Amino acid sequence: MASTTSIVHTYLQHLAQRNLEEIVALFGPEIDWYIPGDETRAPWLGKRSSRAEIIAFFELLWANTNPISADVHHIFIDGNRAAVTGEFVTEMRSTGKQVESLFTIEMTIENGFIVRYRLLEDSHAVSEALA
Repeated sequence: MASTTSIVHTYLQHLAQRNLEEIVALFGPEIDWYIPGDETRAPWLGKRSSRAEIIAFFELLWANTNPISADVHHIFIDGNRAAVTGEFVTEMRSTGKQVESLFTIEMTIENGFIVRYRLLEDSHAVSEALA
């Protein structure tokens, strides 16, 4: 079974490549997923609980944003839990505005799958960039 470290690194690699099939394969069939923010302006935010909903998340995100840059600063592993910190710059396609934000991703890995996922970012800046 893959280690927490390898799953986190594999996830980040597939995310950078926008490889949706491989990303989704890393998640368990039931997921405790939450990215807080203004779901009325950014419908990709919010809670998700299945692989189908994870697919919908990435499809919405990628249809509405253009990545400018992303830098991972640290990856912390504690048993089956991981935290990834960094910063990103993204352009909102509907407005052309850019968002610069720090981020933290928290993941829990069980039986070789990501079962809990939290992304914390400057959700206010995302909402403002979509206004």
